[in-house]
Amino acid sequence: MTLSLDFTGKRVLVTGGTRGIGRAIVEAYLDAGARVAVNGSSEASVAAALRDLPDGVVGAPGSVASVADCERLVGTAIDGLGGLDVLVNNAGAAGGGPLQGIEEDVWDAVVDTSLKGSAFCSKFALGALAESSGNILNVASVFGLRGTAGGSAYCAAKGGMVNLTRALALELAPAIRVNCLCPGGVDTDMLRNLAVRVAGSVEAGYEILKMDAAQQRIAAASELAAAALWLTSSHASFVTGSIHVVDGGEIA
Repeated sequence: MTLSLDFTGKRVLVTGGTRGIGRAIVEAYLDAGARVAVNGSSEASVAAALRDLPDGVVGAPGSVASVADCERLVGTAIDGLGGLDVLVNNAGAAGGGPLQGIEEDVWDAVVDTSLKGSAFCSKFALGALAESSGNILNVASVFGLRGTAGGSAYCAAKGGMVNLTRALALELAPAIRVNCLCPGGVDTDMLRNLAVRVAGSVEAGYEILKMDAAQQRIAAASELAAAALWLTSSHASFVTGSIHVVDGGEIA
């Protein structure tokens, strides 16, 4: 059997799709024939992304940290696409620092963007996904599976996404599949900023960070996009409640 990831005619919403892993996922779906709605936190970020994407891509701006925005952006995507087959909850926020010094607004920004956003975007997409027998993919992190000093908010948010995936997979079965992707170190703006904080430059920081992985390198965002497409394709039709780790052996 030839494995073909063909999404022709499928309708996909990617939150946090203007840059990083989300942008790579958007481009991969477009290459596979899907119709895509791109979410970003602001009108400006979505408009900038659409300038570089093919005609027909739907803009769905809004902050997923806001329940009202979740409802609005999901509605915009469904209206623009004429339905929905796949929801990719990718939007996230870094930051926090040690718990002793963290402020409520910072905690809320990190946790609400990843965890609350994933929950409520899913909630507002359920009707459309049920109609299409569609599926949900939550993009968490290896830090949803292990801790790191100074990362309490981020680990809590991503750990919540991991277990939200399991709960929703049971709650929504058999109509809607729900899975989770947990990346390790991926070449994105977020990781480059971390590398600079760790070692003063991206290059020096990557030399340190890549040692966390057994493969001793940083992943390309396209490698995560490939995993996302497989998990949301018909080839993964018996996969739900799965926590799919793409980390070059970091957790191992």
